Amino acid sequence: MTLTLDTLNGATQAEFTALLEGTYEQSPWIAAAAWARRPFATLAALKHALACSVRDAGRDAQLALVQAHPELAGKAMVAQTLSPESTNEQGQAGLTACTPEEFARIRQLNADYNAKFGWPFVLAVRGPNPKPGGPGLGKAEIIATFERRLAGHRDFEFAECLRNIHRIAEVRLNDRFGVAPARGQLVWDWAEALAAHSDPGFKEQGQLTVTYLSQAHRACAAQLVEWLRDCGFDEVTTDAVGNVVGVYHGAPPGSHEAAPRLLTGSHYDTVRNGGKYDGRLGILVPMAAVRELHRAGRRLPFGIEVIGFAEEEGQRYKATFLGSGALTGHFDPAWLAQTDADGVTMCDAMRAAGLPATTAAIAACRRDPARYLGFVELHIEQGPVLDALDLPLGVVTSINGGRRFVVEVTGMASHAGTTPMGQRRDAAAAAAELLLFLEQRAAAVPEVVGTVGMLEVPGGSINVVPGRCRFSLDIRATNDAARDACVVDTLAELERVCEHRGVAVQVEETMRAAAAPCAPVWQRRWEAAVASLGLPVFRLPSGAGHDAMKLHEVMPQAMLFVRGGNAGISHNPLETITADDAELCVAAYARLLADLARA
Repeated sequence: MTLTLDTLNGATQAEFTALLEGTYEQSPWIAAAAWARRPFATLAALKHALACSVRDAGRDAQLALVQAHPELAGKAMVAQTLSPESTNEQGQAGLTACTPEEFARIRQLNADYNAKFGWPFVLAVRGPNPKPGGPGLGKAEIIATFERRLAGHRDFEFAECLRNIHRIAEVRLNDRFGVAPARGQLVWDWAEALAAHSDPGFKEQGQLTVTYLSQAHRACAAQLVEWLRDCGFDEVTTDAVGNVVGVYHGAPPGSHEAAPRLLTGSHYDTVRNGGKYDGRLGILVPMAAVRELHRAGRRLPFGIEVIGFAEEEGQRYKATFLGSGALTGHFDPAWLAQTDADGVTMCDAMRAAGLPATTAAIAACRRDPARYLGFVELHIEQGPVLDALDLPLGVVTSINGGRRFVVEVTGMASHAGTTPMGQRRDAAAAAAELLLFLEQRAAAVPEVVGTVGMLEVPGGSINVVPGRCRFSLDIRATNDAARDACVVDTLAELERVCEHRGVAVQVEETMRAAAAPCAPVWQRRWEAAVASLGLPVFRLPSGAGHDAMKLHEVMPQAMLFVRGGNAGISHNPLETITADDAELCVAAYARLLADLARA
């Protein structure tokens, strides 16, 4: 029987629990607890209520839930005593057809994992984008994930098991409701296809790297152009810096030149050995929304301009936000003379890619802010907050402003055995003392973060007191005043530490970026879109930089985050999302468009 929300909302607690039997393995108490949260306006609301039941239950109940899950390719599978749901899932993943070597390896992993953690390994083996009859995760991927997580910390691994349990439940609910996240699956498939293009030296190792104007970068641009046309965009072009631009005209027909536009998009370049969704999700989700409008023959009172920014990461040249900077008129002509690691100037790289490489052509990329309603960007969170809270979407309040420094402390290198502790001028100890100060100072103020990401002792030796130490400082906050106050305190503490320890110090500021608070009106539009999906509205700052920071300089902007799997890791091959979360992204974006059309 196909479930409906009306049926569940009208059920008694016993009926409700029976209807959801098997959603969570041998744990009917979860459905029984979620019953009190009725009525559910959306399937997403039901999924969230079930997750909240687990969250509110406490550690003992959560542990019992994890322990209720069978081992992968374990004794229950061999004895054919798995639940129908687990039988289906393990079968689709090919675990019922392991080679003797695969079976032996998984059996050993099961034993090692149980010995270390005391509960079975839990993995949503149908994967992030299950389709009818689809194979789910491959056995090699399952084994690799098993091996990776076996090395994890106990608390982290417990949380990861719970997150996978919620994912298993989500897929089972989709089956019971007879629904498929079709738009999310399309976005997910697009991201997979785009990830087929990678720079030489990385592609051969199965790693994703797409740097500005490389062959892989140009292949991505060509693919985006093709997809934009297929989606029904009226104008599809590539501008003078390599940005891919798609325009879907507003209504009424024939008056689109005078109609305002909503600007949206993100970047399609990547960091080295990066993930598939950073930046690209913000291009693909608007594409899917416009595709739906086009197929329905609908026009809005405004045009939609989607931009795949050619460069944001600063990997090939030291010209971060090059793509969005061209739109705001902040492209620095001196960048054209920059050279990459192979000595190729940006100007020559542009010409090789068929771009004019002239300052006049680049200046023509600049947009007139008066033409635009604003800029919205959808982005993977790149952090653990949403994933830890079992929330698929979050509304961004501000993009953090940041300042970066390179610091070098100079003391005196001396013999580690003969120099008394009270007579040392240890440069590394000074750096360590400051590192701990920054950690405590940043933690004392909400939404301030401080990091020492690079720390080295040049020419260090195991038996020498460090005479030099180089390290970085990265201090960010949702507003510039809080950021600068942390900087002042940290640099003052650095001076105090160095004076006390008798070491010298040099400090160079290498970057300063202003905070970009999201426009309140646009932030409320994202909040309304999230609420319309039956989800709680959760607000959070963005600690990472985004193209929206540049557009913020000339027009109102606002961002929506989607959670990343694997505890939200990003700039990493483990970066991932689910098709269900991508579906919610498209739905939220479509709702924002609809609300804007009614405004």
